Amino acid sequence: MKNLFKGVVVVAVLFLSTEFVSAQQKIGHVNSNDIIQAMPEFKTAQSEYETLAKTKEGEIQQMGAEYQKKLTVAQDLQRNRSEANKDSVDTKLQTLTVELQEIERRINESQRMAQEEMGKKEEELFTPIFQKANTAVQSLAKEKGYAYVFDVANSSIPYFAGGDDLTADVKTKLGITNTTPAATPTNQ
Repeated sequence: MKNLFKGVVVVAVLFLSTEFVSAQQKIGHVNSNDIIQAMPEFKTAQSEYETLAKTKEGEIQQMGAEYQKKLTVAQDLQRNRSEANKDSVDTKLQTLTVELQEIERRINESQRMAQEEMGKKEEELFTPIFQKANTAVQSLAKEKGYAYVFDVANSSIPYFAGGDDLTADVKTKLGITNTTPAATPTNQ
C-alpha cells in the first residue's frame, strides 16, 4: 500500500512539474515572407534573377522567330509548288524541313538548359538569404527564450491566436528599418 501511495505521489509530482514547465514555455510566430521580402539582398537577388530570366526568354524567342521565318518560307514554297517547279521546290522543302527540325531541337535544348541554369541561379541567389533569415529567427528565439516559433507564411497552421509576433524583432535584428506591416494570414 505504501508503494502504491509513493507511486501516486511521484506521478503527481511529475505531472505538476511538467505542467509548470509547459506553462513557462514561450511561443511566438513570424511571417518569413514579410521578413525575406524586406531584406535588401532579396530585392537585389530577385532583380538579378528576373534579368537572367528575361535574357533566356529573349534567346529562346529569337530562335522561335528564326523557326517561324523558315516555316513561312516553307509554307510559301508549298503553296507555289506546281508541276513545272516540283523538283526544285521539293529539294528546297527537304532542306527547309531539316533546318526546321534542327532549330526545333536547339529550341528544346535551350529551354532545358535555361530551366537548369535558372534553377541553379535561384538556389545560388536565394538560399543564403533564406539561411540568413532562418539564423536570425533562431538567434532571436534563443535570446528571448522562446521554445517554439512558428512560421505563419509557410506552414499549415490553420489557426493561431496566441504567441508573440516576432517578425518586427527579426527585421530589426537583420538591420531592416522598413516596417511595412505584413498582411495578417487569414484563418480558414
